[in-house]
Amino acid sequence: MSTTSPSLTIVLPAYNEESRLGPALDELFGYLRRSGPGRDGLPAPQELPPVVRVLVVDDGSTDGTAALVRHRPETHAEPEQRGALELLTVPHGGKGAAVRAGMLAADSDLIVFADADMATPPDQLPLLTRALETHDVVLGSRIQPNGRDMRATQPRYRRLLGRVFHSVASAWVVGPVQDTQCGFKGFTREAAHDLFARQRVRSIVFDVELIHLARRRGYRLAVVPIQWSDRRGSRMQARPGLALRVLWDLFRIPLLHRGVHRRDTGG
Repeated sequence: MSTTSPSLTIVLPAYNEESRLGPALDELFGYLRRSGPGRDGLPAPQELPPVVRVLVVDDGSTDGTAALVRHRPETHAEPEQRGALELLTVPHGGKGAAVRAGMLAADSDLIVFADADMATPPDQLPLLTRALETHDVVLGSRIQPNGRDMRATQPRYRRLLGRVFHSVASAWVVGPVQDTQCGFKGFTREAAHDLFARQRVRSIVFDVELIHLARRRGYRLAVVPIQWSDRRGSRMQARPGLALRVLWDLFRIPLLHRGVHRRDTGG
């Protein structure tokens, strides 16, 4: 990582997000342009690296998602300005594939991926970048230090499925990480390019695969409690086919990467 002028790329995967992406980008760029302190005493935007880019990965959308990004004024900003917006269009392959494409395309010192609806508000970004000063991988967690779980606002069926999912994932793949599916994670460039180059799973289980790989590769991993709100409009439907796909992916993750070894850190 550069010690003189670090940079940050925020990767936003988007599939048919025309209706939600505009307000989310307004919120994000409004935060990046603000010079005052963050809300409720949280870190201010100036605590982010001086160069911040936003990369929207259009996952083969069939609506106006790509056009919305192309016509925003931030798309025409100079690359070295804070808050330059870029668009990467890929064939539709699911969230895991879209995040992978964006993380590998980004060349900043720090790379964060977040949900395109800004379910995690942008003033949480400095919490990740600060932790990345001493860690390689930082996982946002919706579980607060006092034990309160911000996912309690989700519908009951989503919470039930989440508990079942966590029971299987923790026993077989990720160990003690309590919130694997929070869509707010940060990486150093080295860790991002190494882990996402090894990623094989394209379903919603890709987060679990990344955590599994990070542990196997010996990266310094931190969990940071973040603020989060349930933004309605998720396309995930609890269908039997999806449940079977999730269970199959969870089962095969350790098998896919059984030949992955701890990286050589030079002693």
